[in-house]
Amino acid sequence: MAGPRPVVLSGPSGAGKSTLMKRLLKDYEGVFGFSVSHTTRKPRPGEEEGKGLNMLPMLLGATLLPVADVFSSKDVVIFKPFLPDYHYTTREAMQEGIDNGDFIENAEFSGNLYGTSKSAIEDVRAQNLICILDVDIQGVRNIKKTDLDPIYISIQYVLADRQTETEESLQKRLEAARQDMELSKEPGVFDVVIINDDLDKAYEELTAILIDEIKKVQEVKS
Repeated sequence: MAGPRPVVLSGPSGAGKSTLMKRLLKDYEGVFGFSVSHTTRKPRPGEEEGKGLNMLPMLLGATLLPVADVFSSKDVVIFKPFLPDYHYTTREAMQEGIDNGDFIENAEFSGNLYGTSKSAIEDVRAQNLICILDVDIQGVRNIKKTDLDPIYISIQYVLADRQTETEESLQKRLEAARQDMELSKEPGVFDVVIINDDLDKAYEELTAILIDEIKKVQEVKS
């Protein structure tokens, strides 16, 4: 695959990945791009096929999320976290794509398939943009089996109680976070693990890791 190296971001819910990515988009406009994932679940109220994006007329096509759309004042208020809606497809069609090796990673949740197609990532890189992939630890393992060669970054946080949570929700979150943290410590899984106990410090660490790729993109555009 040609173009700048993609970035794989992983970590538990609540670790601050979305906040860190929003800052990257604001500070480095026109540098990062996002592929739109596929899913077999039905669209929820208000969701649309690749909403607000330029779409390619193909089953496993890619769409790009313009930074201007992501960071317009109205969109910041309704961030979710900032990724567009999915490409919605049938289970049969998506399974066929998975069997054919058309997906860089995929997983099943609550009976629905989710995944990122190779063509989606290729299209982002062809635009000389750094493709950000926000995936779970299983997605990381799947991507490592491919020739993508991204920068692997784990965003973790110091485990703490949240006063607004129920006891059941709290225990589930903490257990999931502990498991994610343990897996992130396995040798060779991530290039770097960032502990987000201070947002500004975590952002500095993140940009330091990505700055070489960022400069490459900026030099080509200039």
